[in-house]
Amino acid sequence: MDLRPNRVKEKLAAGQTVCCVSGLTDPEDIDRFGPAGFDAVWLEGEHGPVDFGDVGDLTRACDLWGMTSIMRINQNDQALIYRTMDRGVQGIVVPHLNTKAEADNVVAGGKFSPIGERGLFTSRQGYGVEAYFDRANDHTILIVLIEDIVAVNNLDEILTVDHIDVFFVAPSDLASSMGLIGQLDHPDVQSTWQSALRKIAASGRVAGTLTNNDNVAGFVEMGVRFVMTNAGSWIDSGAAAYKRAAGLD
Repeated sequence: MDLRPNRVKEKLAAGQTVCCVSGLTDPEDIDRFGPAGFDAVWLEGEHGPVDFGDVGDLTRACDLWGMTSIMRINQNDQALIYRTMDRGVQGIVVPHLNTKAEADNVVAGGKFSPIGERGLFTSRQGYGVEAYFDRANDHTILIVLIEDIVAVNNLDEILTVDHIDVFFVAPSDLASSMGLIGQLDHPDVQSTWQSALRKIAASGRVAGTLTNNDNVAGFVEMGVRFVMTNAGSWIDSGAAAYKRAAGLD
């Protein structure tokens, strides 16, 4: 058995843009979406229903389609980070990352020695893989969420931390932290959001953010290389269009 390639890791290393989808909560949903050709599936363990007992089957479905499995956890805890990876995910998203020390902690929990302090257990991704512990660090993705104004103010220091693959600016919580809850179109939110993304890209690191069909091209042009969208928005817009076509609105 060889180590499964991490599609996101490979594409980012090649300077390419990565497309990720969230909102898929069942292996059957992932199988149905597989032919779409996206690079990654964002499994929701902070706000959504994903639990440890679900992770094995969810990640197996991602593996079948060659999509990188990425799971957002609910806190920056080393044991939680590597337990999630042990269950089979190829990438971790850590929320509310506000300082350089917190970024260092993500690396410590997400990487085996000599880079970090990840507990030695063969992940589901490592079963039967020769020299797994020597190779796993090169095939795991670490993503941190820049979603508080304090993180934006500390961004220069945070960006100095090696082995973080994506610095993802999350607009909704950012707006809330600015006292502008729900006002993503507010000029101050837009300016802060876009300035943070540009700073990340200009530093040579990978910027990521939440996008939709209408704005994704603009973010890619800005230099964002990890674009994520929620399948729920497609369902909502498709349902609304269908009702309009049927004369039900």
